[in-house]
Amino acid sequence: MTTSTATDDPCPDTIGNLPVPPASLHNLHTNANGQTTVLGIEGSANKIGIGILRYDPHQQTYQTLSNPRKTYIPPTGQGFLPKETAWHHQNHIVPLIRSALNEAFPNHPHPPNELSAICFTKGPGMGAPLRSCAVAARTLAKMWNVPLVGVNHCVGHIEMGRMATGASDPVVLYVSGGNTQVIAFSDGRYRIFGETIDIAIGNCLDRFARVIGLSNDPSPGYNIEQEAKDPNAKFIELPYVVKGMDVSFSGILTFVEQEVKDKLEKGLITRADLCFSLQETLFAMLVEITERTMAHCGQNQVLMVGGVGCNRRLQEMMGDMVKQRGGTLCSMDHRYCIDNGAMIAQAGILALQHGETTEMKDTWCTQRYRTDQVEAIWRPATVWKHT
Repeated sequence: MTTSTATDDPCPDTIGNLPVPPASLHNLHTNANGQTTVLGIEGSANKIGIGILRYDPHQQTYQTLSNPRKTYIPPTGQGFLPKETAWHHQNHIVPLIRSALNEAFPNHPHPPNELSAICFTKGPGMGAPLRSCAVAARTLAKMWNVPLVGVNHCVGHIEMGRMATGASDPVVLYVSGGNTQVIAFSDGRYRIFGETIDIAIGNCLDRFARVIGLSNDPSPGYNIEQEAKDPNAKFIELPYVVKGMDVSFSGILTFVEQEVKDKLEKGLITRADLCFSLQETLFAMLVEITERTMAHCGQNQVLMVGGVGCNRRLQEMMGDMVKQRGGTLCSMDHRYCIDNGAMIAQAGILALQHGETTEMKDTWCTQRYRTDQVEAIWRPATVWKHT
């Protein structure tokens, strides 16, 4: 028996978005019950995911019906390259689409009839994997005669997080293999208050894991987290690089690489020492700039999204800071923190419901697509007030 990939209850639409217009206003196809359903395709990095999500206008809820994914895991000591990652996605996307449809619509004679649109990641991400998924999205849209919705990957993470946790207007810490940003919503867009000025935190962790020989299965960051739990691990002072609201990780990575050569290989320190010290240092930097954003915007709620966001130690450190400020931390586990198709479906359906679709000629992908380039037309264009 196939394991379900979507076991959560429907999420009520109570997070402060604009009222959902009637489907007839934008000529959206709905099923016999008036429900709007979309299929989301995510494949911007080493994960390929298909998510099917439904909006019920009677209950005013969003529900993930299926959310299968596959991960490309390169050999130990290697990273994932665009060409091999694209091949992986091309090999798995059709079986994943079939699996998602069968799980979402069991015993349905023609599941595509339920769909209102196909949503896909337009960027940012790796070029070849993005293009592979965009080709699949265009093909499905033509086959099933439904519109396309291009989605910003970062906004997908945020909207999935808001809906899953009920966070209405949080400060967002977005931490992943390709992005590190502290974000707050203002005047119709997700504004970036601080970010990395070189490499993303996930990239830093991945490269460090390769240097010390940790496996890529299930992920380098997860294996670093497990090593860091060693009760005998000792803290090693590392460079701490916060520049205003921004952070820098490349110099820290260079420093720990040298520590591996000078001390680890001679037995003067352990892998656990380095893993523990790197986590504590990097995460402290993230907590600092997140707290500063909270103070600047007068917010008391933090939402963590992205693959690194499911690290338990980061959640613990962030939770301590937020608690001291009398606020709340909204975090998720690997099902929704890590790249998945449902997050693209979630952001896509919000845009679709408010009349936004992507013409076929505009379904190109881009490796550079900043979070603040997207107008979030589904949210009131409120402006934060400095406190």
